[in-house]
Amino acid sequence: MKILFVASECAPFVKTGGLADVIGAVPKALADMGHEVRVLLPAYPAVLDKIASIKKLGKIADLYGGDAEILSAKEQGIDLLLLKADHLYDRSGNIYLDETGRDWSDNAFRYAALSRVGAEIGVDGIAGWKPDLINAHDWQAGLVPVFLRQQNKPTPPVVLTIHNIAFQGLFDASLRDELGLSDDLFTPDGYEFWGQIGYLKGGIKLADKVTTVSPTYARELLLPEFGMGLEGLLQSRQSDLLGILNGIDLDVWDPEDDPALDKAYNAKTLKRKMINKAQLEQRFGLDEQPDSPLFCVISRLTHQKGLDMLLQCLPAMVGRGARLALLCSGDKDLEQVFVKAARDYQGKVGTVIGYDENLSHMLQGGSDAILIPSRFEPCGLTQLYGLRYGTIPVVARTGGLADTVIDANAAAISAKCATGIQFSPINSTGLMQAIFRTCDLYDQPKIWKAMMRRAMAQEVGWASSAESYAQLFESLVANG
Repeated sequence: MKILFVASECAPFVKTGGLADVIGAVPKALADMGHEVRVLLPAYPAVLDKIASIKKLGKIADLYGGDAEILSAKEQGIDLLLLKADHLYDRSGNIYLDETGRDWSDNAFRYAALSRVGAEIGVDGIAGWKPDLINAHDWQAGLVPVFLRQQNKPTPPVVLTIHNIAFQGLFDASLRDELGLSDDLFTPDGYEFWGQIGYLKGGIKLADKVTTVSPTYARELLLPEFGMGLEGLLQSRQSDLLGILNGIDLDVWDPEDDPALDKAYNAKTLKRKMINKAQLEQRFGLDEQPDSPLFCVISRLTHQKGLDMLLQCLPAMVGRGARLALLCSGDKDLEQVFVKAARDYQGKVGTVIGYDENLSHMLQGGSDAILIPSRFEPCGLTQLYGLRYGTIPVVARTGGLADTVIDANAAAISAKCATGIQFSPINSTGLMQAIFRTCDLYDQPKIWKAMMRRAMAQEVGWASSAESYAQLFESLVANG
């Protein structure tokens, strides 16, 4: 089976969040199963800088104001198709935001271009290669099924995958002629959404199937509090909606072979993790206290992630003897508050603003527990990294967090199946109770170490989920 992935980011080439990790892992897992997978990705400067050898496949005249090329490359085990359109993608910094932190003013054209080219490859192929199926990801590729619907040729089936419905790609209706979108589809049965062009809405409506990144999130999306205005549409497509749990790249995230760690370890050599803990305490300016729990946070600072609730917990948390290391960026006010917290609780709280892949590995390898108090979380990956590294996840009971962490309640501890701590309701009181529960468990070394080993034994790779994707894709191709 030939499969085309269309996405706006892909690790390790360009990454702003979990979407990139998925696009960097699933195609490789499907390729290992014998499928032929290519990833269509914008040729941002950061991507081109990481690729050694590039082949030119074809040119596109006047793609929304400038000429473009389609390039091919194979790097890090991924077959890439790169859309090189310098007038759209040749920019430094964040791929979505300008230097002021606002969306690039031409994002409507930048990602319509990605969708349009993806649809054209689906219909006409490229350099003799033509996909049997297209998997489009998030709003940035949401117009793929829209452009396919506008074709007068046979089209491949398309699956739209929602990674986070909070980001929908809404643009002014006056742009539809410039974007090349059919007026016939500017209706509630097409890409129109409350008088605007809805990239994600159009994709959900017109894709053959819709997937999202965890079973619980798929159910949550049918509810007003999670569906972000699209719950009615998703309810109408419930029979075509499937939640497939994300996984992680087990080669990249491996405590036995991680160059970021001072000391490699596994479930049988957990004492070595204490060496990494000492390294982390030094890096974040924390008091060295091997007998007290060290929590970490690796997160964007947004309302979704719930870290404003953590601020309310800091006095009691520090008073309980716990310490906190944060690697975070996002909301500028929250950044300043967490920097101030590191000053106010010197030796107890350490903050690094920004994102550092190497440091994120150090945090997983040296911390005792990882806090993920998200108000909603489609899947989440940091809790999976935590499980892999024996860093106990403390998570809100929502989305993929609820699907991947077994709460250490009395029954689960007795049954010897607990792998972390869940909390609900999702507020500061619930979070504080979860932190106290974690501290209490940490003070019971026998139970704590058993949880660590059990967490590290969990299946968090892509084998099962990739098989689910393959079965879905094969059924659509067979019925197409």
